Parts: sequence; structure tokens; C-alpha cells
Amino acid sequence: MTVRPIIDAGPALSFLAINKERLLLATTGPISTPETVRDEVLSKSAKDRRFSQVERVWNKIPSRLLDVLPDDPTPELVAALSRISQQPWNQRLATAKDLGETMVVAHAVVHAEAGHQVTVIIDDQGGAALATTEIRRLDRLRQMGKPVGGIALVNTVTILEKAAGGIHLPDKGSMREVYTKLRKNDDGLLPIDRTRLLSSTIWK
Repeated sequence: MTVRPIIDAGPALSFLAINKERLLLATTGPISTPETVRDEVLSKSAKDRRFSQVERVWNKIPSRLLDVLPDDPTPELVAALSRISQQPWNQRLATAKDLGETMVVAHAVVHAEAGHQVTVIIDDQGGAALATTEIRRLDRLRQMGKPVGGIALVNTVTILEKAAGGIHLPDKGSMREVYTKLRKNDDGLLPIDRTRLLSSTIWK
């Protein structure tokens, strides 16, 4: 079974807000997202003018390219979320802060513990830290001979790096233009000169 990359709200909002969903999907392939993240994305679209068109773009993406993962309390998902957040399931779900990225990591852990390789797309530093902790835990389990898979962590910048030179980002000018638009909606992104996006290692 091929597990789709699981995307958090931040990268989804960023790419869809500037109508770059095709760039995203061409780079990642079909993606998935937890119900919690979908709700966060649509709520943000309704409340924040920067993301006002995201809901329209989201609804245009077919399910073969964007799958919503149910957040039903299966034993595996409950165990993963409770361990990651160090809180009981109901208590964690009652707190909205950082719930989306935590649920992304929890879904990824369920897949990885079933032996699959799965990618998570997270920009948030706290969410990335959670994912990194789980990546290391799974590495230790594999070293002990446990039949588990693994998690790969990517973000907006690594997606753009992979897309460099392709149909959606054919040259450095288009890279700079897209990144400038992304930064307007995400102040967590570094200035482009502090990334590798214009470097010779990317543009070979």
C-alpha cells in the first residue's frame, strides 16, 4: 500500500492561497490530510482575508489528489495521539492549539508502525519537532529489529527545492516570484537569500 504524504494546514494554506496547488501536487503527488486539518484550513479561509480563496481552490481538488483522513478514535490513533501529546485523547482534542500538526504526526505514526514509509509536510516548528522525535523513535525501533516503517519530514522550502527547474518553476525568476508571494502569507518563511532556493546546488 502506498501511503500519501500527509499535509498540515500551514503549507496547504500557503500554496492554495496563491493558486499554486498544481505546483504542490506535481511535486508531492496525491496528498492526504486529517479531518482536523481540513477544518482548520476551511475555518482560516472563512476568517482571514489572506486566505479567502482557499476554500474555493480546496473544493476544486478531486479526492484522487486530496484525501481527507478520518480522525475516528481507532485504538492505534488514540494510542499515537495520547503518547505524542502526553494527554488523554479527549483532553487533547479539547485543546485546539497545535492540534492539526499533532494529528498529522499521529496519523503518520499509525502508518509507520504498520510498516509503511510516510511523508509529512509541516512548516510549524513545534510540529516539525514532534515529527523529528517520532522519526528518531522509529529509527530506534528498527535498530532493535522491530518491523516498523519510517517518517520523512518535508516543508514548503524543500517542496520548492524539488520543483526547481520543472514546469512550474522553470527559472530563478519564477522561484523568487512564487516565494515572495508565499512569504506574504507566512512570516515564518525565511528571506529567500537565507535559503538554498537560488543556489547553484539547486539550479544545476
